[in-house]
Amino acid sequence: MNMQYPGRVVPRPHPRPNPEATRHVVGAILYALGMIAGLFLLVAVFILPALTSRHADADMAAMIIGAVFALPPLAVYLWIPWVIDRYDPEPWWCLLLALSWGAIAACGFSALVNTGVHVVANEIGGDEFGDALGACISAPLVEEFTKGLAVFGIFYFVRREFDGVVDGVIYATFAALGFAAIENIIYYGNAAKTEILTHKDGILAGTFFVRGILAPWGHPLYTSMTGIGFGIARETTKSWLKWVAPAGGYLFAVFLHSTWNTAATISNALVIIMLPLWLLFVLAFLGVLIWLVRRKGKIIRDHLKDEVLMGNLTPWELDLVTSPVARMRATTSFGGAAGRKFIDAATRLALSKWHTGRATQGRKLTVSADMILPLRQELHKLRAEVARALGRPVPLPRPWTPAAQQPNPMWQPLQRPGYGPPQAPWPPRPPNGPQRPPY
Repeated sequence: MNMQYPGRVVPRPHPRPNPEATRHVVGAILYALGMIAGLFLLVAVFILPALTSRHADADMAAMIIGAVFALPPLAVYLWIPWVIDRYDPEPWWCLLLALSWGAIAACGFSALVNTGVHVVANEIGGDEFGDALGACISAPLVEEFTKGLAVFGIFYFVRREFDGVVDGVIYATFAALGFAAIENIIYYGNAAKTEILTHKDGILAGTFFVRGILAPWGHPLYTSMTGIGFGIARETTKSWLKWVAPAGGYLFAVFLHSTWNTAATISNALVIIMLPLWLLFVLAFLGVLIWLVRRKGKIIRDHLKDEVLMGNLTPWELDLVTSPVARMRATTSFGGAAGRKFIDAATRLALSKWHTGRATQGRKLTVSADMILPLRQELHKLRAEVARALGRPVPLPRPWTPAAQQPNPMWQPLQRPGYGPPQAPWPPRPPNGPQRPPY
């Protein structure tokens, strides 16, 4: 019912359909099929041969030992990128998708292809040729491709949760850590099996020291190059760079992976020589990542300043949202879960405006433009939830209004003898009397 025109029924506006709904459905189907196929391949390549081998008991015991050595460190490794990405942490379900893809689908497909290449190469040139071709050529090409599919999947099918280079690195790191965990189970299991069958000690400890202590960030570092490529593609307004950057990132990931594997294939002593340089490279990359995270925080702050002027945020809320410990502060002093949702909505608003501005510069359309108004409305709704959670009202934002301008004395009419200021058409008011409007 229209309150201005009683009796007239005003139809409610229909909600706009999600322009990415079809893409989400297709992505979910492809993801499920890839995971099912990857799980089947893992079972076929690793589990069934272990169950049907002559030393089935030793194989299964070794695999359990490998899992014990590989999975607990994974929790520590996953915590590090989560801590670094403070301003706009990725949704847990997206991180879980990337982690699971790397652990199951990427490992399954890579195991199938690498095993096939190794068998064929052994028939052609013998064991040494098969080992070299598999480690130096096949593994880098195949593994970086299958891990990179996790980054591509979120970049293309869940585009709203992929904002730039930092997101690309985080998703790539989670996919690579999932892959490395399963690969470590296999390596640690083989080392444990060798100890069980040969009664030699130190093999498992040596393997764990190299893979778990010295070089645990190998796979995350390689695949992060692919993530950087997709992140650049997300940020750039140049069409050609959207295609070149992911391809270049993938090739650089393959190069780094192949360099490390080739050094290990030639001689373990070469790995020891390379290790200091490798560690310096990892530290340099970590420094670049921290700089990128700070850059992301600055982007968020710059695109929320006008929200304070428009009356959608208070200055205190702006400082809260752009704080590196924003979620901790929200948990303790800004309504808990409601405050964290408020921060997420504010950061999403800032990044949506950022994407919209870059799309406008490139004269292109983006779904981020449709999110700006709903996110502004959500901020006011979440602020009310924060007030209810705190049990008291919270300060409300007010739009900025310019102060009344004072007359500039430089523009006052020039006083000359015989010329006075124009007289008002009404009698002069008393000094302390009521002021009469100048009209």
